[in-house]
Amino acid sequence: MAKVFAIANQKGGVGKTTTCVNLAASLVATKRRVLLIDLDPQGNATMGSGIDKHALEHSIYDVLIGECDLVQAMQFSEHGGYQLLPANRDLTAAEVSLLEMKMKESRLRYALAPIRENYDYILIDCPPALSMLTINALVAADAVIIPMQCEYYALEGLSDLVNSIQRIGQLLNPSLKIEGLLRTMYDPRISLTNDVSAQLKEHFPDQLYQTVIPRNVRLAEAPSFGMPALVYDKQSRGAIAYLALAGELVRRQRANAHTATA
Repeated sequence: MAKVFAIANQKGGVGKTTTCVNLAASLVATKRRVLLIDLDPQGNATMGSGIDKHALEHSIYDVLIGECDLVQAMQFSEHGGYQLLPANRDLTAAEVSLLEMKMKESRLRYALAPIRENYDYILIDCPPALSMLTINALVAADAVIIPMQCEYYALEGLSDLVNSIQRIGQLLNPSLKIEGLLRTMYDPRISLTNDVSAQLKEHFPDQLYQTVIPRNVRLAEAPSFGMPALVYDKQSRGAIAYLALAGELVRRQRANAHTATA
């Protein structure tokens, strides 16, 4: 049964999509079966996976409103090696359409149910807002991975995000938890970066990933070629960092499973 992770942060530009695409490809490199769901109307994870968002016959929008099933909308990312549920601007209309539907917060969860056993990991790229789309992701997820920059405003917004996750957990998904906090665009030469990083270690000692994602030109360039950094330049610091994150994620899941059965 797949572990479902929502990659979420209410703040934009923190590396959610970069993390989704590169973590998905890195998990594939460790021989895991991966499904990436693009739940952002910008469709950046779709384009970054080498799929043209303008030429989609079906998308995640059609799945959410019941126009097609999940398998019909799937595409395969040749560069990434994972299955993709793509998105484009049509998804903007889902916000309005979902409001009129029964079980509107659980549409994605029910859509995923028949295929969860086909994968080891399902990653959901959330939009940068606590919208109905993000709520669907959080209701469908087992846990949340929060990418964030080590800067003042990111730290301030983190408490709001944690509160939102806890409220959705209480109301709609009791098993939801924070899987991990990921420091992105990390530059240890900046004193504020080190200060914020130290605060994260103090307040989230069990959830903070040891792996940090550095500022890296190759990571920034790869999406324009429709491929993860691991394919674009596997020797780059960004590609190596996401491989390390995949390894840390798998080890943590294995340890959690061992603890649960002990």
